[in-house]
Amino acid sequence: MDTLTAPAIRVRKVRDGADPLVMVTAYDAPSARVVNEAGADLILVGDSVAMVVLGYDDTLQVTVDDMAHHVAAVARTRPDAHIVGDLPWMSYHVSASRTVRNAAQLIRAGAHSVKLEGGRKRLPMIERICGAEIPVMGHIGLTPQSVHAMGGFKVQGRKAEAARRLVQAAKSLAHAGCYAIVLEGVPVQVAEMVTEAIEVPTIGIGAGPHCDGQVLVYHDLLGFEQRLAPKFVRRYADLHAAATEAVRRFSDDVRSGAFPALEESYHLSEAELAALGVAGV
Repeated sequence: MDTLTAPAIRVRKVRDGADPLVMVTAYDAPSARVVNEAGADLILVGDSVAMVVLGYDDTLQVTVDDMAHHVAAVARTRPDAHIVGDLPWMSYHVSASRTVRNAAQLIRAGAHSVKLEGGRKRLPMIERICGAEIPVMGHIGLTPQSVHAMGGFKVQGRKAEAARRLVQAAKSLAHAGCYAIVLEGVPVQVAEMVTEAIEVPTIGIGAGPHCDGQVLVYHDLLGFEQRLAPKFVRRYADLHAAATEAVRRFSDDVRSGAFPALEESYHLSEAELAALGVAGV
């Protein structure tokens, strides 16, 4: 199967009969293989790596170099899924030329497109990145890189005027060239309004069922992440508990002498033992 392209994603509107898009985060080769083999359409190498892999309290700590490192690990698996590289905080809040270079770094690492957060104030940067022939995915609503400005991780668009601004922002981002837009942390009705208002697909996370696709964090849906439990997360497994129990059993076996068994060990041949003057075991 050929890799799903940005132009192919651009036309994936559910109202036109397309199947909903599935996007899952991945940050390394093992998780990328799982996500790809499970049939996801897009792999997001998200700046959420800061929280779920690197242990930070927010997404503001990762750099372009960090993101390129993780993008490259995912890209080495050569997935059929489209790889989206997240532009981290302060990588597109700089000059236009520097922004394009930062986006190019993720593309050179193996991403097929880049994602950035924010509404109409990001239009000049989106246009410059698209002008460099790099596909851009937008991201509006709750934008985690703006956590301090927003006063925390809060649902956006709860008031009528704020909802109208989100619709206008989505239209502007689509007009500027975004091939898809992530809607995070917005009321169901607002997400539906945005989805109906634009010709490119919306991908929701905490935005209800009316988007053209959905995204979840790998560690959330598999139950690895235990510190946060957002309302929109559905856990499809509890691998944290399974992994903890497996390591506990290993620890018990080591301490009791049950691991490793002779069957799990390497042995010299009888001839070599005889040459050493050692009795066989």
